[in-house]
Amino acid sequence: MTLPVLLLTADDALYQHWSGLSQFDWAPARARHLSDLVSWGCRGVSVILDARLLPTANDQIPPIPAGLQIVVASTHPGDPEGQRALVAGAVGYVHAYMPVQGLDRVLRHVMGGEIWVGKSMLTRMLSQIGRAVPEPDQDWARDLTSRERDVARYVAQGHSNQSIADSLGITERTVRAHISAIFEKMGVTDRLMLALRVHGIEQQARKGLGV
Repeated sequence: MTLPVLLLTADDALYQHWSGLSQFDWAPARARHLSDLVSWGCRGVSVILDARLLPTANDQIPPIPAGLQIVVASTHPGDPEGQRALVAGAVGYVHAYMPVQGLDRVLRHVMGGEIWVGKSMLTRMLSQIGRAVPEPDQDWARDLTSRERDVARYVAQGHSNQSIADSLGITERTVRAHISAIFEKMGVTDRLMLALRVHGIEQQARKGLGV
């Protein structure tokens, strides 16, 4: 079974690189302009979008049509650009010339309703959420044990597994086990979804993060 993927770029060399996805059961189609997304919105396809087609930092990125799972690919990736893309509705942010095997993995990941971003950007976003938004109530923690609540709060603040282990006096393996249990009990799939839930921020159902 082949899966449709729209390759949105005006760069012929980059298009040729992305076309290698065809060896992984993807059926690539091409578009060259950001406005072309409108006609694809109702088809529910995955899209790899060349970040150079996005408006400059001083202009707002137009809303992404419903039904599209867009991964923004940048030849010079950076956290500010990646955050702008995610705010606009993208579900992934990657290096434009990452190996096609990696692109295949990213596309299948976001098809499952998750988000894909780099570790540094994830850490920064979690830290910003933790500083900017107070925890409103304890409803999110009703099914968690006391230790799981502690772990969840640390995760929501952007701490690494090792940092959490050091703070709580437990092993990193135990932290991973707690996080797996927390994800299952709270019905989330990644650290960003957990942070948004802890801080009471509504989230689009299609968003998630692969780390």
